[in-house]
Amino acid sequence: MTQDIPVGRTKDEIKVREQLIKDFYARWIAEHPDKRVLNEALGKYICVKFLSINETYEKAARSYESTLAVFRLTVILQNATFVGELPVKRNTRNQKQFEKLLVMQYENIKLTVGLQRSNQDLVQYCITVPQILSQNKAISSEE
Repeated sequence: MTQDIPVGRTKDEIKVREQLIKDFYARWIAEHPDKRVLNEALGKYICVKFLSINETYEKAARSYESTLAVFRLTVILQNATFVGELPVKRNTRNQKQFEKLLVMQYENIKLTVGLQRSNQDLVQYCITVPQILSQNKAISSEE
């Protein structure tokens, strides 16, 4: 699978990664019809919704490392640990439905989870590998 993922940053390569992420989510939802996974650290379910897919493919497709991270969705949702909270950006359309954002981490992967205002569901908002972390990993693997 990884051999089919473009590593560059051209518009065409990002579009290919976007489609790979969308296709992955379609398969994941077929395998997880309840669209949620129990997070061990929080002791609560984290839901995957339409917003999760859109936000993640828009952000994660920008880098090869983040695209690879998305393919580990289940293990990330299960095992990510709480790092901190972020305030919601009220002017950001995708964040308006959330009371707050939880920042979680699994290995070098950042998982952002929104606490939904209407029903208190935890919703996977985005999965990325922050550039600093992916650069540090590259440096440490070269040593």
